[in-house]
Amino acid sequence: MADTVACADCKPEDNNPAEQSALPPKLASANVDPSTFVPPSTDLAPAITIEFCDRCRWLHRASWVSTELFLTFPSPTLKAITIVPLNAEDTAGRFRVWLSLAHQPPILVWDRKVEGGFPELKILKQRIRDHIQPGKSLGHSDK
Repeated sequence: MADTVACADCKPEDNNPAEQSALPPKLASANVDPSTFVPPSTDLAPAITIEFCDRCRWLHRASWVSTELFLTFPSPTLKAITIVPLNAEDTAGRFRVWLSLAHQPPILVWDRKVEGGFPELKILKQRIRDHIQPGKSLGHSDK
């Protein structure tokens, strides 16, 4: 797992409900006016999109896969992962993983129906790695 560094505004003690009765001085002076917030770019790459059949109840699987991918390829290696629930006849049984790279059409990394089942994370991570970080060791996933 990658080393993480806590930012100045999200220390573990900030999650203590007993300490949330008053705004800390640093937040009282911070700009917390939502009208000044800038939304994130929708043109993030590299990014993953996971399409799944909501009627099949595959939200947990899509969430788990997205978590595993973020743990293996932390930001800025992957800039976004989007999970897209689908609920139509023509998308029944769908579980697809797409990789978006800058200035290229999306790459289909996995399709449950084409591949004959759900992705083994080892194989999925290797396929994504081969596009965004060729040569990176995936440790035990490369054995």
